[in-house]
Amino acid sequence: MGLELLMPAGNIEKLEYAIRYGADAVYLGVVDFSLRAMRKGELITLENVKDAIAKAHELNAKAYLTLNIFAFNNDIRQLEECIDIFNDARPDAVILSDFGVFNLVRKRMPDVDIHISTQTNTLNYESVKFWRDLGASRVILARELAIKDIAEIRRQVPDIELESFVHGAQCVSFSGRCLLSDYFSKGERKANHGNCSQPCRWSYKLVESTRPDEYLEINQDGRGSHILSPKDLCLVEYLPQLIDAGIDSLKVEGRTKSLYYVSAVAKAYRQAIDEILAGKTDDLHKYFIELQKVGNRGYTTGFALGDNNGDSYSYDISKGLAGADFLCEFWNKGTGDKDGWYLVKVKNKMLPGDEIEIITPDEQFTSKVLEIQDDKGFTLDVGNTNSEVYMKFSNAPKDYKYAMARTIGVKNVS
Repeated sequence: MGLELLMPAGNIEKLEYAIRYGADAVYLGVVDFSLRAMRKGELITLENVKDAIAKAHELNAKAYLTLNIFAFNNDIRQLEECIDIFNDARPDAVILSDFGVFNLVRKRMPDVDIHISTQTNTLNYESVKFWRDLGASRVILARELAIKDIAEIRRQVPDIELESFVHGAQCVSFSGRCLLSDYFSKGERKANHGNCSQPCRWSYKLVESTRPDEYLEINQDGRGSHILSPKDLCLVEYLPQLIDAGIDSLKVEGRTKSLYYVSAVAKAYRQAIDEILAGKTDDLHKYFIELQKVGNRGYTTGFALGDNNGDSYSYDISKGLAGADFLCEFWNKGTGDKDGWYLVKVKNKMLPGDEIEIITPDEQFTSKVLEIQDDKGFTLDVGNTNSEVYMKFSNAPKDYKYAMARTIGVKNVS
């Protein structure tokens, strides 16, 4: 296979946008069997998983089904009841981590490739050989690996596909195998069943046992302390080294992230990969700047360079801050533009005269909001959040169907 950009598909709309903006493949989960449970949009369920995968294939992309929970007996029984639905959906591969799930998939979905989840903490070439010999076609390596260790695994095991995370949120625990959420929620929010409450993002204070009502700051700046919260991974500037190390698939985390996040990140990595494959590697930093425009907790290279340290943690924020505000999505209802007016769904308040940046799968340029109208043609002074309005721009996209707009420049850089 060629080098693959693998993007998350949290719902069907994000699946399509991810592919339109540059993904070669997407990974998607079904409620109850995936480690990320989506809450919004047209969720991927047993009823529509076949349609979702067919949509990916229609767009000439691959679709991988995640069944990567750690399964209890009741999970296995439930999987036995619906595995024929998964097989009929014809995914290009199943991503899994549990030996019982592996056994079921191998028996009941014999023609589907098996990808071993990063949840298995695969760190060495003997482990990769084990999974290869068991019948897996790909191993998703642990995030804790340095690029030089990935290169050694490739030298030792040249006959299996290797996948590595290059972007997105990281877990404080070893490759995601965390029980903090289970503990704090008394088992109601199981991290390894797609319902993590992310205690690593909480702000903690100290309590001395003889003074239970007296809370002490762990640090002295008055903000509390996010002592467990890792920064987000961003390896866009180190893609040449990863490619040279022998990685087949470059994976982005984020099935619960926004439509804007998925689109903008896919666009940046697609352009970076294409430049690298064309022999242009001298200006990858511009894509790092682009990636600061989406939500992040500050960026780190994690373990990739072999020097992971305290700088890889975010001590003052837990929620990702975007360097640019997502302003609107061009709303396609089959009507097209109307004499230069475009129907948009506003995500953050917009005003006439605002300078904006418009991105599409094929374009990226600055523009200005000239006028705003409602659906009756009355002029508006503001486009309010979550409203659907018509706008006229000084510079409009050639193909608006998957276009969106954001603020210009980068803020909140950490």
